[in-house]
Amino acid sequence: MSFSHLSHLECGRCGAEHDSERPQNLCTRCASPLLARYDLAAVRSSVSPDDLARRSPDLWRYHELLPVRDPRSVTSLGEGMTPLLEMARYGERIGVPRLLMKDEGLIPTGSFKARGAAVGVSRAAELGVERLAMPTNGNAGAAWALYGARAGLAATVVMPVDAPEITRRECVASGTDLYLVDGLISDAGRIVGELVAASGGRVFDASTLKEPYRIEGKKTMGIEIVEQLGWRMPDVILYPTGGGVGLIGIHKALSELRELGWIAGPLPRLVAVQAEGCAPIVRAFESGEPESRYWDGARTVAFGINVPKPLGDFLILRALAATSGTAVTVTDAELLAELREVAALEGAFVCPEGAAAFAAARKLRASGWIAPDDQVVVLNTGAGIKYPQTIEVDAPVLPVDAHLS
Repeated sequence: MSFSHLSHLECGRCGAEHDSERPQNLCTRCASPLLARYDLAAVRSSVSPDDLARRSPDLWRYHELLPVRDPRSVTSLGEGMTPLLEMARYGERIGVPRLLMKDEGLIPTGSFKARGAAVGVSRAAELGVERLAMPTNGNAGAAWALYGARAGLAATVVMPVDAPEITRRECVASGTDLYLVDGLISDAGRIVGELVAASGGRVFDASTLKEPYRIEGKKTMGIEIVEQLGWRMPDVILYPTGGGVGLIGIHKALSELRELGWIAGPLPRLVAVQAEGCAPIVRAFESGEPESRYWDGARTVAFGINVPKPLGDFLILRALAATSGTAVTVTDAELLAELREVAALEGAFVCPEGAAAFAAARKLRASGWIAPDDQVVVLNTGAGIKYPQTIEVDAPVLPVDAHLS
């Protein structure tokens, strides 16, 4: 029995096929992201949803639909199968009583980036890569640094100087070569690109969607959601969208599962949530454009979605169109208020990006786009404790003999 039924890589734009058995970056024809393709007939004949139920509760339970060939190549910190939690009190407050949260804050490294790192690092090591390099807004770099260390790979990470402090500490703890740039992730990307080009093939570019396997780790969020719902799909999934790999991955996963016959019916309406201060996908969606334009002056407290021009923008927009989804912005003030309300009502300290998705759910329910009986899943993509600056604390200091009444 094959551990993986990976068959080849396919360009997401022009459809050109590429060899999956050597390290690959972008399509050599059109410089677009490559997508992993599987022999789904072989998957269907070798495994069923009932088989998965007997496997360990991590993302590697789906290994036939993941790209790692040899189980000995798996690099894991126990990632996957995060909770799908009912948000009854908050959902009632905003008029969405069937609201659920997929909580990625409980995954290793504290964010959903661990999924992409687990699969991407595992496959890179399996293909002989020895050093990775990537730009990051923080969490992805921290995840790839730590998983790289576990796999024995060296790494170079470049992040904006404004990135969350804990993420740079995670990189340093792992022994990663960390550099800060006084700019945006796009500036970090340029620096990484120059390093890779000058390395003569000694450094592998692991930037978002410049390698094909991060998305495969992220797609397991979609598989988990439907498995946790008894192989049913929700009506709506809201996803905080920067690079958009998770949204593309969820759409890819659900499309594969439907082709396998494990789920049936229309796919959930996907929602790309962006901050008002950086919303290239929303602008493109509202204008009917097939890809986005660079967003000048990008800035938001939800640093993980501060991406002025996603490389996979055309794939994000296709996923929204294919699912009758939408794209929506929220302000920093709105998401910070929502962060507090979710914590106060549900005891969940979500990250600012997750809070943006909750704020979007409120707005879409108020507009009627979300119906009162819709089952809605919000992706909380990380732990709120990684962003302590989002909550101001002004507590009184008591003398040691004080009494409270």
